[in-house]
Amino acid sequence: MVEVSRYRRGRTARLLTAVSAGGLVLAFAVTTPAARPAMPAGRQVTGPQAPRTAVPPTVPATASQAPQGAAAAGQQALVTQYCVTCHNDRVKSGNLVLDPKDLTHVAAQAELWELVIRKLNAGLMPPQGVPRPPDETLRGFRMWLGDELDRAAAASPNPGRPMLHRLNRTEYANAIGDLFHVDVDAAALLPPDDSAFGFDNVSDVLGVSPSLQERYLTAAGRIAAMAVGDVGIRPGSTTFRVPQDLSQNQHVDGMPLGTIGGMRTRHFFPVDGEYDFQTKLYRTNLNIVRGLEYPSEFEVAIDGKPVHRVTIGGADDLAAMFEKPTDTGDAVDARMRVKVAVPAGTHDVSVSFVGNLPVMDAQRLQLFLRSSADNFDWSGRPHIQTVTITGPFAVTGPGDSASRREIFTCTPKGGRTDRAAETACAKQILSRLASRAYRRPIGDGEMRPIMQFYTEGRDRGSFEAGVQRGIERMLASPLFIFRVEQDPPGAVPGRPYRISDVELASRLSFFLWSSIPDEELLQVASRGRLRDEAVLTQQVTRMLADTRADALVSNFAGQWLQLRNVRSVQPNSDMFPDFDDNLRRGFRRETEMLFASIVRENRSVLDLLTADYTFVNERLARHYGMPNVYGSHYRRVKVTDEARRGILGHGSILAVTSHAERTSPVLRGKWVLENLLGQPVPPPPEDVPQLTAPSQDAPKTLRQQMELHRATPVCASCHKVMDPIGFAFENFDAVGAWRTREAGGPIDTSGQLADGTKIDGISDLRKTILARPELFVGTMAEKLLIYALGRGVEATDRPVLRQIVRDAERDGYRFSSLVFSIVRSAPFQMRVPAAPDDKAPVKQTAAR
Repeated sequence: MVEVSRYRRGRTARLLTAVSAGGLVLAFAVTTPAARPAMPAGRQVTGPQAPRTAVPPTVPATASQAPQGAAAAGQQALVTQYCVTCHNDRVKSGNLVLDPKDLTHVAAQAELWELVIRKLNAGLMPPQGVPRPPDETLRGFRMWLGDELDRAAAASPNPGRPMLHRLNRTEYANAIGDLFHVDVDAAALLPPDDSAFGFDNVSDVLGVSPSLQERYLTAAGRIAAMAVGDVGIRPGSTTFRVPQDLSQNQHVDGMPLGTIGGMRTRHFFPVDGEYDFQTKLYRTNLNIVRGLEYPSEFEVAIDGKPVHRVTIGGADDLAAMFEKPTDTGDAVDARMRVKVAVPAGTHDVSVSFVGNLPVMDAQRLQLFLRSSADNFDWSGRPHIQTVTITGPFAVTGPGDSASRREIFTCTPKGGRTDRAAETACAKQILSRLASRAYRRPIGDGEMRPIMQFYTEGRDRGSFEAGVQRGIERMLASPLFIFRVEQDPPGAVPGRPYRISDVELASRLSFFLWSSIPDEELLQVASRGRLRDEAVLTQQVTRMLADTRADALVSNFAGQWLQLRNVRSVQPNSDMFPDFDDNLRRGFRRETEMLFASIVRENRSVLDLLTADYTFVNERLARHYGMPNVYGSHYRRVKVTDEARRGILGHGSILAVTSHAERTSPVLRGKWVLENLLGQPVPPPPEDVPQLTAPSQDAPKTLRQQMELHRATPVCASCHKVMDPIGFAFENFDAVGAWRTREAGGPIDTSGQLADGTKIDGISDLRKTILARPELFVGTMAEKLLIYALGRGVEATDRPVLRQIVRDAERDGYRFSSLVFSIVRSAPFQMRVPAAPDDKAPVKQTAAR
C-alpha cells in the first residue's frame, strides 16, 4: 500500500493506492513519529540530532507596532481623493475595493495592499486620463505601504509551509547521475511534470498517481541493473532523432573536426559487450534517399575514434536509386549499420559524413542558407534522420565503469563462502549510498528494509545481485523520491522554526544544482555547521562555482525566459526559407551562454538587458548581420548595434513571442510585463475575435490591424498596456531579423506606456526599464524565490523580496547577492508547523 500525505494549508490530501512489481511492495505509511528521548541535563547537543527549537520572532528596535496616526491620516486622504471614486463597493473597478479606514491596519489586509503596490509600481493607478497626484506623492504612498508591511512582517515572520515535494523528472535524472555516474533518459522513464508559476519544480503540482508509482518502480529496477552492470540485463534500444530542418551541409558544433552534418550524443553502455548502431537517412516523398548524387564517406565514432566507415552514393547508387528506390535506400541503410564491441560506461557517440569537395562545391550553388531534409530534393548532401543504439549482445562482463567504481568501494574478504563478510561489505556500500540518496544520515531502522532486499538478492544469486537488489529498494523508497521535512518535537503550530542543517543542505542543492547534496555539503550539515554564516557562505560560493550550477541556466533561466520553448518554434518556411534547426539551436545557445556568463562572472543581473557582448557562431552572426565570424563554434563577440544589446535583442526571445507567419506585439508585450516587470496579464475573454488577414480595403500593417482590435472596449483595458511595449520590438521580424519596412511603408515603433512614458523603439524601452532597476531585479528575485522554494510567492513573502532587492542594490545587483539573500531569508531557512490535524510525516515500511 502506498499512502502519501501532502501538506496543504487547512487540510491534508491523502493518496492511497497499491503498487506491486517484481515482488517489490512498498508502503508509505503516514504516522506520527515517536518523540525523541529527552537529553540529560547539561549535555550539549550538536549535529542533525540536535532538537530544533522554535525561533522567536525578532523585531527591530526601531520598529513600531502600529502605523503613526498622522502618516496614516495623510495616506487616507490621498486614497479618498484619487482612488475611492473607482475602487468602491458600487463600481469595483478592476474587482478592487479600497477603504481608506483600512490604512490604519495595513497588515490585516496584506494581500490587498501588496496588489496596490504592484499596480503603483507599474504606473497603472490612477490610470491615464483621470486626475493623478504628483509622481513624488505616488512614490511616497508606495514606499509608505511597503514600510508598513515590512514592519509588520519583521514583527511576525511567516516563512510558510512548503508541501511535500516530489522530485521532478530533471531532479530525478540529476540525482541518479550524481549517485551512480549513470546518464539516464528521464523522458523515457517518467512522464512529463506539470508546472505552476512558470516552473516544473513547484510542489503543488507534483502529484502522484498509481501509474507514476509503477513507473518509479520500473525505473528503479532498470537503473539498478545499469549501475551495477548486470550481465543478465536484457537488450534494449534507444533512438536519437535529428530534426528534419537541421541543415547538414556544414560542420555541426561539437562534432569531430573534418565532419559534415550528423549528430553527437552521450550514451551509457551498461556492460562490456556488442552494441548495434543503425543509422537511417531522410528520404523524399518519393522514397528516394537524398544525397546519392556524389559519393560520401559515412563515419561512426566512439569517443572521437572512428569504428566504422563506409562510402555511399556515387554513380552506381544513384542509378539504382531511380530504378528501385526502396530497395536501394534499404541497402544504403544496411551498409551504414554496424555492430561494435563497447566497454561499459558513458561514451560520446557521433555519426556524420567526412567532408568532400565535390559535394561542398555543389552546396555553394544553393540559393538559401537552409539545406534541410524537408526540402524534398534528391540532390545535395545526405541527411541523417535517426540513430538507434541497441544492446547489449554477446556480453563479456560487467566492465569497469564509473558507476561500478562508485558503488563497489569494498570487496568481501572471505569470498563467496563468508556470508558475514559479504553482509558487512554490502551494508557499508548501501548505507553510504542511502545516506546520499536520502540526503541525511541513515539509522538502522531505515537500513533494515534495504538490507532485507540485499539478502533476498544474495540468496537468489551473487553478492553483486544482492547489492543491485538493495539499490533497487533504495531508489523506490519515498525517502528518495520525496523531499521530506519533519517538524521537530515541541514545535508550536503557527510559530516559525529553523529547519535542520541537513534539510537546509537539501534545499540548497536542489536550488543551485537541481540535484542531491554532494558528500562535502552533507558532511558539513551532518556536523551541524551549515547554520554558521561563514560556513554557509563558503558552501554557497563553492556550489555556484561547480559545473552542476549550470542547472540554473538550463532549468531556471530555461523556464523563466521560456528558452525551453525555442525548440517548438516553427516559422512558416515559405515566408522564412532560411530558418533551420541550426539557427534555432543558436538562438537558445546564445541566451544560455549570456546567462551563464552572468552567473560565472558574478556580474550585475542588469547585464541581461544591457550586455555589450554576446555569443554567436557563423550561422547566428550571419542572421544578425555581424561580420567576420566564421565556423560552427560559439565565441564571445562585441555588440556594436544598440538594438541587439541584452536579451531584448536575442532571437530566442523574439522567436518564442511570435507567430509562425508574423510578429506578435501582444505576446512580446505580455512576455515583458510578466517576466521582466512582474505584472501578470489576465487571460483574454473567450469570445475575443482573432485578427483576420488584411483584405484589399483593410489596414495593411499589423499596427493598424491592432488599432482596430483595440477599439473594442473589452480588449482595450489590457491591450493599451501590452501593445505599446510590443510595438517597440517591431523592427525585429518573427525570427528576430532586423527590418525597417512593413507592407511597403516604414515601421512605426512608437508608443505610450501605461504610466504616460513615451518610447520609440527597443532602445527606449530598455532605457525605460532600467530607469527603475528595482522592478526588473525584484521580478527576477521573485522568480528565483519561487524556483528555490518550490512554491508560489504569497503576500507574506513580499517584504522578503523587497529586502532582497535592497541588499542586491548595495552590491551592484550582482547575481550572487540575489542568491545569498534568498538562502539567508526566512522562507528558505524556516518553516511553520502545521496544526495537529494537518501534519503527517512520512514513514516507510516494506514487505514481500
